[in-house]
Amino acid sequence: MPQPQTILVTGGAGFIGSAVVRLLIAETGARVVNLDAMTYAASGTALAAVEGNPRYAFEQADIRDGDRLAEVFARHRPDAVMHLAAESHVDRSIDGPEDFIQTNVVGTFRLLQAARSHWETLEGAARDGFRFHHISTDEVFGSLGADGYFTEDTAYDPRSPYSASKAASDHLVRAWGETYGLPVVLSNCSNNYGPYHFPEKLIPLMILKGLRGEKLPVYGDGSNVRDWLYVEDHARALWTVLSQGVPGQSYNVGGHNEKTNLEVVETICDLLDKHAPRGDGVSRRTQIGFVTDRPGHDHRYAIDPGKIGRELGWTPRETFETGIEKTVRWYLDNEAWWRPIIQRQDALGRIGTKARKAG
Repeated sequence: MPQPQTILVTGGAGFIGSAVVRLLIAETGARVVNLDAMTYAASGTALAAVEGNPRYAFEQADIRDGDRLAEVFARHRPDAVMHLAAESHVDRSIDGPEDFIQTNVVGTFRLLQAARSHWETLEGAARDGFRFHHISTDEVFGSLGADGYFTEDTAYDPRSPYSASKAASDHLVRAWGETYGLPVVLSNCSNNYGPYHFPEKLIPLMILKGLRGEKLPVYGDGSNVRDWLYVEDHARALWTVLSQGVPGQSYNVGGHNEKTNLEVVETICDLLDKHAPRGDGVSRRTQIGFVTDRPGHDHRYAIDPGKIGRELGWTPRETFETGIEKTVRWYLDNEAWWRPIIQRQDALGRIGTKARKAG
């Protein structure tokens, strides 16, 4: 397909979305329209590098607002949509699933309808070249045992309100492709980490708690396994899928960096000891403590990114070792970003502990 001239990015002020926006402005000639509701996890400062750029525009809007979406599509006439706007924290979905259904399911439906209405007004090359790229998660596939990998053909088996809402949105996107012919592509990624990651997630949470001398709460025995992907590698993968992916296809994006949660936390402790040692000289590994596991905690996620590598030529640039060091160093150097976040709310407190009742 010809490279899109205008790309509408939903959730562009979020963690992954802001990395995508920065990449698009820096490495493509596209005009980027960032549509974001600016909820609690959004970060305006994550986009400081692109503000003022003539190819960047911001629209504060909620994807659940169909009328507002229609206005944005009519004003900007995008050639492609990259849909990243979502509620994404599993623990929050356990305590409050309503927001996840409304944003991830209803919001995706509203966005699909707006995109479809816009696409149907296009003609010729503009119509043929339009793409709706839906960005999703490996959590829709459920939990793996000790062996094997999620592939694009893995059956869906979501286990949390969050993953169920993302699975539903994936199915909606595929249905709009099949039923209405909307040119859709999908991608499912493994766990992201890197700069501007909101402190409720594992890696930034452990970095900041480690710096503050607090207990580092590891769920269960710490043996749960995740495949980690540096966010800038993911942003490049998403651009690759949008610009080269085949309509109707999905692509799994992973880093081949499987680590237990305990290994991740221990690595963070060692890096903090290296770059910001405690005044008493004691290792931060002594701050690690084990807490009651999350309800329905999937044991292992692991992505097979072979398809995107073979067909589109994408491979990650960062190993976990290089990416996690960059990430720790970024948090050490950017206290001005995270300090206001942890001061304005209990961003470092535990949520999502509601247990399933026996019966």
